[in-house]
This record gives sequence, structure tokens and C-alpha cells, in this order.
Amino acid sequence: MHKAGFVNIVGNPNVGKSTLINALVGERISIATFKAQTTRHRIMGIVNTDDMQIVFSDTPGVLKPNYKLQESMLGFSTSALSDADVLLYVTDVIEDPEKNIDFLNKVKTEKIPILLLINKIDQTDQAHLEELSTRWASLLPNAEIIPIAALSKFNVDYVMKRIEALLPDSPPYFGKDQLTDKPARFFVTEIIREKILLYYDKEIPYSVEVVVEQFKEDKKLIHINAVIYVERDSQKGIIIGKQGIALKKVASEARKSLERFFDKKVFLETFVKVDKDWRSSDKELRNFGYNPE
Repeated sequence: MHKAGFVNIVGNPNVGKSTLINALVGERISIATFKAQTTRHRIMGIVNTDDMQIVFSDTPGVLKPNYKLQESMLGFSTSALSDADVLLYVTDVIEDPEKNIDFLNKVKTEKIPILLLINKIDQTDQAHLEELSTRWASLLPNAEIIPIAALSKFNVDYVMKRIEALLPDSPPYFGKDQLTDKPARFFVTEIIREKILLYYDKEIPYSVEVVVEQFKEDKKLIHINAVIYVERDSQKGIIIGKQGIALKKVASEARKSLERFFDKKVFLETFVKVDKDWRSSDKELRNFGYNPE
């Protein structure tokens, strides 16, 4: 008998959801950095065996929205509750379990199996972990609590075994050779955004969107033109940097990562344009693919 199902990963920002999905899928599907709100879309990573298919979905960190982009991101996380066969609620040893009680109460009403994963257990001691587990058990009594360390992959194999046991009998949803439902261009934008998150401070990375205008591939080379959109002229100047040095660094680091990702030589051209207040415009958010169905 074949098993298949959708396993959706939810939780607050910075608890290690993207690191976890990369460990579970075994490929670099979601970008994982130390800054909050890195994941803005739902991303699917697919694990196939002869008799099983797991469709993982990573979601943006749950947060109280301050502008339309964040409303859209919360929409992705909320929609993840409605179409999952198994839900992975990821927390860590640092955050307050009641940090986002409204979303938690939505999770509590779900009838699907919930695995509550307490991440980063290498950063605490046994007494604190036991205290945390007790608090979580009272908040989500239907959840199965599993301590993990996603970065070192501690207990990730056990999480996979539990997922496999909970999956329903079903034919596969996607072709068995598919690793993700996202097109190549999507990963180009994610990798460029990752570099921007790493190399710029404060508000800049969250005011940025990346659009791939050209993706041409031949046997030896991938030629990519990407536009980095910002909200204000002052941000454009910061992204480009003095004599273009900052942008060159981002483009160079992104190109190296893209070459590793595609296992092929990449020629990357980057441009910076201003799209005023795009994060608060329904039309622009739709153009950038944010408003969920």
C-alpha cells in the first residue's frame, strides 16, 4: 500500500523551521538565515520513496501583521492549518510558549495529528526542557511533543518515522522525480534575498523584493537578469553602495550559491529599481505573488 500526504510546518519567526525542512527534505529548499521573516511564501519540498510521498510545506513565521505584506504572510500560515494531513508546530527553548496565543488556539482546534517540536535543545538543560514540555502539554494537549536540534539533525530521523506512521494511505500527489513544486526562478529570488538579508542591516532586507526578468539556460551556462525592488530612493542607494561595491558583493555571493544550487556556471546581472511602498499595495503584492489563493 502507498502512503502520501501534506506535512505543514508552522511556528513563530526564528525558531528554525527552514533549517528543519532542509534537514527533513535533504536539500536546500528553504533559505535559512538568522533574521526574522526570511520565508515569505509557502514552500514545498517533496520526499519520495517507493511506497511513500511526503509533501512538506514551510510557512512564514507567525506574527501580528503591521502592513499588508505581513497580513499576506499570516494568511499563508493560517491556510497551512486547513490542508495538512500532519502538522509540525515548531518552537524552541527560548521563546515564550504563549507568545502568539491567538494562532495557538487555532492550532488547538485542529483534528489532524500535531507534532510539537521543541528545537535548539542543545541550548538548554534537562530541567528547563521538562518545564517547557509541561507548559506546552497544557497549551496543546493533543500534540505529541518531540525535542529536537534541527541544525545538528538530532532526533530528525525520529520525526520522520512519526510522520511516516501518521501519513494516510494515498497514491502520490506529484511525480516521483519532483523535489519541489516551485520553478527554478523562485529559487533564484530566494537565494538573492538571502544574500540581502545577510549583508544589509535593519529595515532594508524587509523592504526588498526580487524579480527574475530573464532565466535562459543552455548546456553550459544559465544567464539570469534579476531586479531588486525597494520602496524608496534612499534604500536604492544603500543597496547599490558606494561605487556599486555593496551590490557587486551581493551579486557575487548569490552567483556562487546559484552555481552550487544548479550545478552549472551562472552569469548573473542585477538591477535596482524603486517601487514606492510596494509592501502596502494590494496590486503590487499580487504582482509579486504574495496574496494566497
